[in-house]
Amino acid sequence: MAHQHSIPSIDLSDFTSGNAQRKAAFVAQLGEAYETVGFVAVKNHGIADQLIADLYKYVQDFFALPYETKRRYEIPALAGQRGYTSFGKEHAKGFDAPDLKEFFQFGQTVEDNDPVAKEYPNNVQVAEVPSFSPTFFQAFRGFETSGKALLQAIAIYLGLDEFYFDDKVHNGNSILRAIHYPPITQEPASAIRAEQHEDINLITLLVGASADGLQILDKNNHWVPVTSLPEQIVVNVGDMLQRLTNNRMKSTTHRVVNPPREKWNTSRYSIPFFLHPKSTVKLDCLESCVDADHPLAYAPITAGEYLDERLREIGLKK
Repeated sequence: MAHQHSIPSIDLSDFTSGNAQRKAAFVAQLGEAYETVGFVAVKNHGIADQLIADLYKYVQDFFALPYETKRRYEIPALAGQRGYTSFGKEHAKGFDAPDLKEFFQFGQTVEDNDPVAKEYPNNVQVAEVPSFSPTFFQAFRGFETSGKALLQAIAIYLGLDEFYFDDKVHNGNSILRAIHYPPITQEPASAIRAEQHEDINLITLLVGASADGLQILDKNNHWVPVTSLPEQIVVNVGDMLQRLTNNRMKSTTHRVVNPPREKWNTSRYSIPFFLHPKSTVKLDCLESCVDADHPLAYAPITAGEYLDERLREIGLKK
């Protein structure tokens, strides 16, 4: 039986309000949620409703294109990091069965002569949906801004300088991913559309998926449905932040399950923003998170090395 569970809901305007008490309360709520549940719902996140509506519209327009057209935007050399990835290419770490989804990835655009630009492939422009790329770019910048504010709150909670993460994520290797889970046309082999996994990055910002199905694994090993409320984004901890905090903040295991039979004929769309630092950033555990009760759990590694290792594990990189 599924356990009902409400994800803690927090208001980002408390953090940005300029009011010290509201800011401190926000930091405490966020930190506690990330040590216990690993997920929060954020309201007043600063990404305009109209922009989100446009994003979903153009994503649906793209996935509705004929497969032969979409395949022109699949570039194997990019290991799924830009452009289109067709069905069955990606699987969860530790699982062989591919997830039942196709997706499109849009990455960082460097605008300030930062030499890191040479590390990033260009974004793939979709000729058939002219507004697709400009809308993705605008949404990408919006998620970056909200994500940076959340990382500032996390930094304060961890006893670091408020702006500890700012230069690490500036021009970072973040990804905005549009996912399409198609309608189910025959009895599925499994009830699961995307097998259980943890995200690779620092934090993931998810703006309302078009249908239910997301579940998180709680501390008592129960799968709990997550429904994103209108006007809220769901933000969870990824493995890089768990690693950096020596397991103090929990990277939450989550999955996507099939809808009830009466909704099999519907598509599900989901647009997560995976916030990554630059590849040279070290993910060595923070000294403040290591003590006699919490011995060092991870060897030193850079964000780039860690991402490569994980892309191989999930089958996107050979």
